[in-house]
Amino acid sequence: MNVKITPMRPEHVDAILSIERVSFPLPWNRETFLFEILLNELGLYVVALLGEFAVGYGGMWLVADEGHITNIAVHPSFRRQGIGRQILQDLVRRAVENGLNRMTLEVRPSNIAARKLYQKFGFVEKGLRKRYYQDNNEDAIIMWLEHLQGWPSDWTQLSGWERDN
Repeated sequence: MNVKITPMRPEHVDAILSIERVSFPLPWNRETFLFEILLNELGLYVVALLGEFAVGYGGMWLVADEGHITNIAVHPSFRRQGIGRQILQDLVRRAVENGLNRMTLEVRPSNIAARKLYQKFGFVEKGLRKRYYQDNNEDAIIMWLEHLQGWPSDWTQLSGWERDN
């Protein structure tokens, strides 16, 4: 399913909050999203639109030469249709365009689907943050994607690219 990925704006926040609430046990609130898209100079957030309907979103902080992915979520009704892949592809593209050399993120060990998606993009597990998630004290796997400026211009060269998530 192809969606339009566009910068997140305040008018998207209500729809994003509904996705956030069904995706995370400790969801961000309206003020956090508005701060990230309006005031945080390091923040870069996108929304996946199917027509005018927000079906997913993602964001990252641009710090020095790194992109730190803060969140990626897709509405449960639209998961496993390649939308998460499209959001992540857009974030990586924007990181490259901003001259970043690497990206990082934290992911729950129990989130197998997300881990597989990140691995398809070349993210590698590099460490562990013990008891990182406050809702259940689950650890977080730290993943890195290095050498962004050497990325192929042809996205189909990525390992496993043809398989949707």
